[in-house]
Amino acid sequence: MNKIILIGNLTADPESVNTASGTPLCRFSIAVNRRNVGAQEERTADFFRITAFGKTAENCIKFLAKGRKVGVSGRVEFNDYTDKEGIKRQSVNVIAEEVEFLTQRRDEQGESNGSSDKPRVVETTDELPF
Repeated sequence: MNKIILIGNLTADPESVNTASGTPLCRFSIAVNRRNVGAQEERTADFFRITAFGKTAENCIKFLAKGRKVGVSGRVEFNDYTDKEGIKRQSVNVIAEEVEFLTQRRDEQGESNGSSDKPRVVETTDELPF
């Protein structure tokens, strides 16, 4: 089974292209925090290149931007290639099957759609409902 699930923040705005057959394709990278266990417990990040196709790619281009948090599930793909200097290299890419947008989208006034960054306050009474 080849399955990966990642949660991270976009390192740059997504790039959009179309395949030769006209299918939308979106590429972006995310930084995923990794906590090192040890005396210092300093935080580091791993960086993953993500590729999405079709409707998922269209939505990524429309709604994602640098710094936004996303959840990505998909498969890992390894590609062998030879660089300009003739050195054989390997790249690792995540092919997205699902992308979940985890950062609230904001409208032009800076207010989020459907919720705010402030905690929601629920008014209560001293009376019990039963």
